[in-house]
Amino acid sequence: MNKKISIAPMMDWTDRHCRYFMRLLSPSAFLYTEMVTAAAIHHGDAARLLQYNDEEHPIALQLGGSNPEWMASAVRKAADFGYDEININVGCPSDRVQSGQFGACLMAEPATVAECYKAMQGASDIPVTVKTRIGIDDKDSDEFLQKFVGVVAAAGCLKFIVHARIAILDGLSPKENRVIPPLNYDRVYRLKKYYPELEIIINGGLTNASQVDTALQQVDGAMIGRQAYQQPYFLAELEQHFNPDWPLPNRREVVEAMLPYVELVMSSGVPLHRVTRHMLGLFAGQPGARAWRRTISDNAHREGVGAELLINALNAMPIAA
Repeated sequence: MNKKISIAPMMDWTDRHCRYFMRLLSPSAFLYTEMVTAAAIHHGDAARLLQYNDEEHPIALQLGGSNPEWMASAVRKAADFGYDEININVGCPSDRVQSGQFGACLMAEPATVAECYKAMQGASDIPVTVKTRIGIDDKDSDEFLQKFVGVVAAAGCLKFIVHARIAILDGLSPKENRVIPPLNYDRVYRLKKYYPELEIIINGGLTNASQVDTALQQVDGAMIGRQAYQQPYFLAELEQHFNPDWPLPNRREVVEAMLPYVELVMSSGVPLHRVTRHMLGLFAGQPGARAWRRTISDNAHREGVGAELLINALNAMPIAA
């Protein structure tokens, strides 16, 4: 896919088990970690926060923060782990994030984002990028978005991932902010025309290959969000759409490919459900999908249950596609 397709970061979801599973479904999609705060890396157990599986490449670390010194410190520590990209979160609308002065509220402070970018890029050769919204609250215009991007681009940033919705910082929950503000793809397309030299990736509401094709006629890449979590097999279909020579695995093959990984991480103390929760939607829309989900959901938390649960879940289905 040549980095045209990426998978959106999602708090409390895109952990290393999720990313390993998604990599089986798409060998070339660019993966992103869930957001990690720069403060946690700077002050805490960086190794625990930054570890990932080598199979996940290409992979980006998404950082949250607004303190240039801490952001640079986090980048220096992340560089030792070999990430392919560092991404600044300027899109998350949660109260917790706002209270820490990062996320979508930083759209109102482009100079702060630019300072963070310069400090981070000065700390490592790893490319630093920005993920943002198209606006916040009443700042809902092409001019606002273009000015924000212009200030950060002047600091040297060349790649922006743009969620094609504004963020309502007061009144909507993070979940509501992912669905209630209307999508405005045209604003992202106009941003690309205004800054043709920048790499612009569009995010938000992309659920089929036709939509992705349409978007890629206007911008440089497409980031898949909720569809990747709810119907993860879409990633395999999209991979083959852009890489027809890649042999599309059936869903049962994907499950079987996960078994050694499940056994490995469980041997190090990871609970089974931490892995299997990411696999519940694998058979979405297929005969037996409900039996697959129910078998896993009812049993993954039980003591003594291991990777064989996935085989049992396959056997519980009338048809294992």
